[in-house]
Amino acid sequence: MKLTTVLAGAIAFLLLLVSGISCTKLDAKVYSVVPNANFWQTPQEIAAGIAPAYHAMTNIPNGNTFELNEASSDEMVIPIRGADWLDNNVHIQEWEHNWPDDHANNNGAWGDIFGGITAVNFTLSVVNSLATPPPTLSSINAELKVLRAYFYMQAMDLWGNVPLVTSYSTNPDSVKISKRADIYAFVLSEITSNIELLSTSNNATTYGRMNKWSAFALLARLYLNAEVYGGTTGLAGLTAGPAQWTQCMAACDSVIMSGNFALNPNYFDNFSPTNSNVIPAVENIFVVPFDKVNIGGDNNEMETLHYQNQNNFSLTGQPWNGFCATADYYANYDTSSVYAIGGTSTTRTYVDQRSGQWLIGQQYNLQYNYPPSTYLYSASPALALQDAQFSIPLAFNPVVAKISDPSGPFRSAGLRNVKYFPEGGTSGGQSNDMVIFRLADVYLMRAEADVRANGAISATSLGYVNKIRERAYSTTSPTIPNPDGGTITVDWNAATATLDNILAERARELAWENIRRTDLIRYEVAGGTVAKYFGAARNPAKLADGDGHWEVFPIPTQQITSNANLTQNPGY
Repeated sequence: MKLTTVLAGAIAFLLLLVSGISCTKLDAKVYSVVPNANFWQTPQEIAAGIAPAYHAMTNIPNGNTFELNEASSDEMVIPIRGADWLDNNVHIQEWEHNWPDDHANNNGAWGDIFGGITAVNFTLSVVNSLATPPPTLSSINAELKVLRAYFYMQAMDLWGNVPLVTSYSTNPDSVKISKRADIYAFVLSEITSNIELLSTSNNATTYGRMNKWSAFALLARLYLNAEVYGGTTGLAGLTAGPAQWTQCMAACDSVIMSGNFALNPNYFDNFSPTNSNVIPAVENIFVVPFDKVNIGGDNNEMETLHYQNQNNFSLTGQPWNGFCATADYYANYDTSSVYAIGGTSTTRTYVDQRSGQWLIGQQYNLQYNYPPSTYLYSASPALALQDAQFSIPLAFNPVVAKISDPSGPFRSAGLRNVKYFPEGGTSGGQSNDMVIFRLADVYLMRAEADVRANGAISATSLGYVNKIRERAYSTTSPTIPNPDGGTITVDWNAATATLDNILAERARELAWENIRRTDLIRYEVAGGTVAKYFGAARNPAKLADGDGHWEVFPIPTQQITSNANLTQNPGY
């Protein structure tokens, strides 16, 4: 059941009305609640009852949290183009790693995540105070607690030490900071003690909800980053916690061996505007549903595309010309292509289909068709799109030479991402359900944990990685001809499946999936470095980090002002 159906059911029932749940303060209040002793008894009522807790997830994959994770990594930069995206320099600060304690997006992410925790705590308080308990109370509690564990993993990932609030009745003035290692232990306990109570189904009733398999994927990611979360990295120097590589592999195996998931033959089908139409899901394990009619918040098309891309994607409004990638990040991709000339047009098909997620070069007033692994060029000058303000060609250049530039050509600097393919007839609020966990990520997590645990990759993990690479190249052969001459080595072996190559594969496979910052910090901590991955110097304008305190964000000044019990992270 897609979450749009769940939310519509919540309205139709009119049995539980929740309004005024603040997402900016820990002392959130509910202003109108209509309890009903006969509610929570059927699967439909239960789905409607937990919908507000899941609705809080819509803020995570494309909002403040997304921007903090991606724009502080090498994966995404948001330069200032004239006055566009100036925004008190918040986007530049993310890229350069010099954000202040009162950074607006940091405070916004705090509100989004703790708003989700508040929504879960409230829902738990409602369902556990009913005079007539639901027949599946234990599984309802388990599902909500694992969802809360996801929010808390996001919190400790971003801020390290955070408040631990597990009851809706907790006095907000009494809340204090808990150590990151304690939050890690809490999240681990919440997942492991509830996972066997979760549904094993993978169908319409669990779509967009925590079931046993999404919980195992969450557990795998938790174990993969145990050194970061269980230590004091970024807080008091680079001190790693105990590694949990074999535990990560076991959690990955639980997902893989369930038999519920397989790689989608077309990479882009995981992210298309109609990706919710495939139920049970093929590759996606846990998603946040969006819908252009009922659930807004997926604004990828507006955030990345140029204003005049409204024309070749048939949008109803001009995009905002913001988020992009640099030439250095694009260098991770194999851009070998096959070209076919037909009349006045040329079709370019990327050999690695994933490379098509980046718009590069001249844009044309031709409908850009799905999937983006194939692109149509035109020789007709009349069809070449122009930047309307400067009357110059709209041609995306991967080189972002500066972080701020008012010139006309700079408005086309940086590559634009169409992985979540733009939905014609919309101007934001597109219907692409956004991915939190999918099988390809699980395969790559297992491979990395395997190499770290054993010093070299096993045949099992190598097979999983090669499935990803073969899907990318649309082949089952270990090598294929290179259109530019020679051959392309598709399959890796034990010598080429190195940690750095796995990180580069994660860059290609998981771009803009809200995980790059976490990946780079994990590599810093596991390698005992500070400025090789996350803290490295980058073009444009970013200097190497001098220490590891940038690996966590500051507790927002706005939150400390509201609650004097909160203490600031070291270095801020």
